[in-house]
Amino acid sequence: VQLQAYGGGLVQAGGSLKLSCAVSGRTINRVNVGWFRQAPGKEREVVAAINWSGSTDVADLVKGRFTISRDNAKNTVNLQMNNLKPEDTAIYYCGLYSSVWSTRGHVEAYNYWGQGTLVTVSS
Repeated sequence: VQLQAYGGGLVQAGGSLKLSCAVSGRTINRVNVGWFRQAPGKEREVVAAINWSGSTDVADLVKGRFTISRDNAKNTVNLQMNNLKPEDTAIYYCGLYSSVWSTRGHVEAYNYWGQGTLVTVSS
């Protein structure tokens, strides 16, 4: 199983970015995928998750600005980020987990991780 996160970059505050997580070795409508982020000196925190049936959840700190979705044809999970703020600056990781939906926010529940993609939001 491999995950590849891409789409990061430098954007001004208020701008948008779309991150994608390409999954190989698993069909995304059979697995659960989450997006996390980690800023320098901080712990990795969950941003959003989507399960095998298509149920989604977005963390309160980004709710209303970030949306998670999947493209079954491309076997990718996307994270659309709008109205970005400087505090959104972090490395964004996608991960795959096989446990129950209630564990989606726990880093230790994830079995596989992508390499991360850097998002920098300037003020």
